[in-house]
Amino acid sequence: MSILEVTREELLTREEAAHRLSTLAAALSDGEKVLVPLGGSNVKVNVPEHVRCEIELEVDGDEVELEVELKWPAPGHQD
Repeated sequence: MSILEVTREELLTREEAAHRLSTLAAALSDGEKVLVPLGGSNVKVNVPEHVRCEIELEVDGDEVELEVELKWPAPGHQD
C-alpha cells in the first residue's frame, strides 16, 4: 500500500514533453532535492545518489507507450 501517490496526465506537444523531461533531468543532476511539477504545484522529492531505472517500450494495437521509471528506497529503508 502506497503512503502517497500522485498521478497527473495531460496532452503535450512533443516539444513540451521534451522540455518537461529535460527540466526533470537537470534537477536530478543538480542535487538530491528534486522539484517535480504536478499540475499547478510542485512536489519536492529527496533523490539519493543511486536509483534503479527501468525503461519500457510497449506497442499494443494502435497505441505506443514509453515508460521511464526511477525507483529508490524510501527514507529510513534499505534497498
